[in-house]
Order: sequence, then structure tokens, then C-alpha cells
Amino acid sequence: MDWMEEAAVRLKKRREILFSKDSVYLQDLRSLLREQNHKVLTLWALDLAAESAAALKEKYPQERRPEEALAAAWDWASGRIKMREAQRKILDCHAFAKELEQKEDIALCHAIGQACAVVHAPGHAMGYPIYDLTAILRRLGIKHAAGAVEQRKQDYIDRLFYWADRSGDPQRRWASFLEQQP
Repeated sequence: MDWMEEAAVRLKKRREILFSKDSVYLQDLRSLLREQNHKVLTLWALDLAAESAAALKEKYPQERRPEEALAAAWDWASGRIKMREAQRKILDCHAFAKELEQKEDIALCHAIGQACAVVHAPGHAMGYPIYDLTAILRRLGIKHAAGAVEQRKQDYIDRLFYWADRSGDPQRRWASFLEQQP
């Protein structure tokens, strides 16, 4: 079953998330993510989340929770704040999703939350594409999203390699739990 068929089945079953970490379509990305260290995944996820936060800011200019979650995740990754403070902001971003009606925007909020949680655990890295791709399908519809989904997946891969080449920047400050990573 290709990703469009899988998403159509999930949509028919009224699932909120239209992709899965086990989707055959995402296995190459999943393998690449597993090969990266925690710092690379953090840089990659927070970079992508910044786009989603900007998209939400355009639609909800008074809403600050997605931006605050992203800022807190950067502060946590750099050791400026502790986990609990960042966790609160991330949970607030997820709470914002519960206040929304547009499924695309709900998915974007959750994508940001998953990306920010990569600071805590690299296993959250697949959460961003799962929710982000769901947002694309919600916005464009399955029949019209093929090119956008395929381009976005390639963007994930390209950015992963970009950050893999730049994660060793000696000017970047890391929290001690991330600094210990290779």
C-alpha cells in the first residue's frame, strides 16, 4: 500500500494523524534519523518547527504558545533553562491545539510539540514529519498533496544532512546532557 492509500484508509477511519512512524513511505527517513546523534536531531527538529511556528503566527498573530515552546526548547538545549520549564511551554503548545478547529493547524501545533520534545528524547524526531505531513494533507487534500508531500519529505532529508554537517559548530552552546553527545 502506498502512502496515499494508507492516508486514505486512516482518513476514512477518522484518524487525526494520517501518517505513522511505521509507514513504509517514511522508513528511509526513519533510518536516517536513527543514524544521527542527539544534537543533529535537535538542530533539525527545531529548525523545522520554526517554519510551523511561523505559519501558525500568520494565522493567529496574538497566539504565542507555539513560539514560546520553540524558544524554550532552544533555551533548554543550550542549558539556559531546565526541563520542567521547557516541558510546560511544550505542553502549552499542545493545549493550544485542543482549542483549534482547523485540523491542519492542530497538526502543526502537535508537530511543534514533537519537535521541541526532541531535546529530551531523540525518539520524538519522527513525530514532527508525521504531524507536519498530516497538516499538508489536511490543507491540500490527499488527491492534491502528492507533490507537496514528496517534496517535504525530501526537504526533511536535505535538512538532516545540512545539520549533520553543522552540528559541531564550536560557537554553539549545548546543555551538559547534549554536550556529552558525540
